[in-house]
Amino acid sequence: MRSPLQGGLPPAHAVTGAVVEIACDESGFSGTNLLHSGAPVITHASVDLSVGEAVELIGALRSGFRFAPHELKSGKVLRQGTALDWLLSAVAGRALVHVIDKELFLVTRVVDLLLGEPSYVAGTSLSGEQRAAALALYRAGRSAGATWDGFLSAFVDLVRTRRRQPDPQVADRFLEARDRLLDNGLRGDPVLTALRPEAVRTIMLRLDEDDRSIPPPLEPMLPALAETVLFWSRGERRVLVFHDEQSALTADRLTRLQSALTGNGISPLAGLVMVDSRDDPRVQVADLLAGIARRSAIDASLLSPTSLHDPHG
Repeated sequence: MRSPLQGGLPPAHAVTGAVVEIACDESGFSGTNLLHSGAPVITHASVDLSVGEAVELIGALRSGFRFAPHELKSGKVLRQGTALDWLLSAVAGRALVHVIDKELFLVTRVVDLLLGEPSYVAGTSLSGEQRAAALALYRAGRSAGATWDGFLSAFVDLVRTRRRQPDPQVADRFLEARDRLLDNGLRGDPVLTALRPEAVRTIMLRLDEDDRSIPPPLEPMLPALAETVLFWSRGERRVLVFHDEQSALTADRLTRLQSALTGNGISPLAGLVMVDSRDDPRVQVADLLAGIARRSAIDASLLSPTSLHDPHG
């Protein structure tokens, strides 16, 4: 017997007006383990296919390229170039993949949490003023070796929200790691020099007190979903999301994201319905695309322009 699906935010009433349904899945999700997972990036794919279109597409893959049902995985498709080319051509204009480099995501969280007021749209295209500074720090920091690794690890410890009890030394260790970076060739970096001890300690205290107005610092799925909704909405319609079960997308977080995205009194996020990918062929297509994009470069036309990765990396 299957367990009940958890999370999501189904619409309370029928969604009216201009609305688009999209189906989503991810690849590379590792929870809050952003530094030591086997997947350095997380990919979030979405398609606006109908159920019938998705069934036809999957059927064509299986019949045309002789994939058995249990073999229709991204790795298998990648190893058969003609199948890959056919799939990407079939979803052209009907799919989007948002890519997040987990390490770069952490750097944007340093900026979003410690140099401004945290919000659910911080780090997205709705609030991207500091993105260039974060990217510059990321590029410079990667040349600092173990000192850079220590800084990121200290930040993860700082914003981890499941401490047994408050530990003021966590903030001290983060600031000391920042100082070591400053002494290791990053003396003029504007993000590092702007960090203030009082801001660091205030954020840590708010997280320890479970201030839920702060977006979960170590969850890249939320900004990925926000960018996906903004893309498909195009400022003129609402988006109803059907998503493979995902622990990061709780009702509380989705409610806050829905509110944060609201403009002119209406949020582009109409709701999010959790589904089992075994039951929804649209999600199966999204799963294929997410897995392919995590393992290999994809056509730029499918890549979200707001993906959080270094285009020159």
